[in-house]
Amino acid sequence: MRTATRLLARPDFRVTVVRCRDDHRGWSTPEPADAYGLVLARRGAFRRAGRHGATWVGSTVAYLTVPGEEERFAHPAGGDECTSVHLSERLWRELFDDRPAPGTVHVDGRLDLAHRLLLRDAADPDNAAAERLVRLVGRAVTPVAGGGGPGRRLVERARAALHDDAPEAAGLLPLARALDVSPYRLSREFQARTGVPLTRYRNRLRVARALDRIEQGDVRLADLAGELGFSDQAHLTRTVRAHLGHTPGELRRLLG
Repeated sequence: MRTATRLLARPDFRVTVVRCRDDHRGWSTPEPADAYGLVLARRGAFRRAGRHGATWVGSTVAYLTVPGEEERFAHPAGGDECTSVHLSERLWRELFDDRPAPGTVHVDGRLDLAHRLLLRDAADPDNAAAERLVRLVGRAVTPVAGGGGPGRRLVERARAALHDDAPEAAGLLPLARALDVSPYRLSREFQARTGVPLTRYRNRLRVARALDRIEQGDVRLADLAGELGFSDQAHLTRTVRAHLGHTPGELRRLLG
C-alpha cells in the first residue's frame, strides 16, 4: 500500500512524502514516471529499476526521474518513507543547464541535512524551503558511475552489508574477505561507482544514524558514540563535523 502527503506546492515545484507498506521481494509491474524529480529515502530502503538499471535506494543513494521513464520497484526490506521532489521542466533545465542527469546520486552528509531541513521548513510562508530546495537539487548533479557487470553487483552487495551494519562491514579487509574479492578491487570499484571511499561511505551511514537520534532528542552524546561504534564522544564529534560542517551540539539546536 502506498500513500502520499503533499507538503509544499509552488508553480515550479512540489514536495510530497510517500510512504510504502509493501513487503514483496519481486519487481512491481512497470509504470512510467510522470515528472522531472528527485526522490530521497527518509526511512527504510528499497530497490528501483530505471533507465540506468537496477539499484538499491536508501539513506546514501537517491535517484532522479525524467518524464516517461519506465520504473519498477521491489521492497525486500518491508516499508519505507521517501521525499519526492517534482520539478517543472523550466526549473529542471535551469538547474541542470542541459547537462545529462544521472540516474542515481550519492547522498552525502550535507545533502542529508539539507533534506531534513527542507522537511522541517516546508510550511515556511517566506519560502525559505524554496531556496533550500534549489541547493538540495543542485547538490544532486554529480553522477554515480553507471554500467553493469560484476563490478556493479559487487558494489551493490557491499552497500547492502554496510547498510545492514553487518559484522563483516566493520572495515575494508573483513568486507572484502566476506565478498571473496581482493581489498584492492573492492576499494577501487566502490569509489569508482559511488564517488567516495568505502570508509567514508561507512562513516556517512553512522552519521545518518547519529542525525536520526539527535533529531529525536534526549540522547547523551557519550552514549550515542558508543552505540554507533565510535571510540569516544570526541571521535563522534570530529566525524559528524567533517561530514556535516556542524558539531552534534550545533545540530541539536538546528534541528530542535
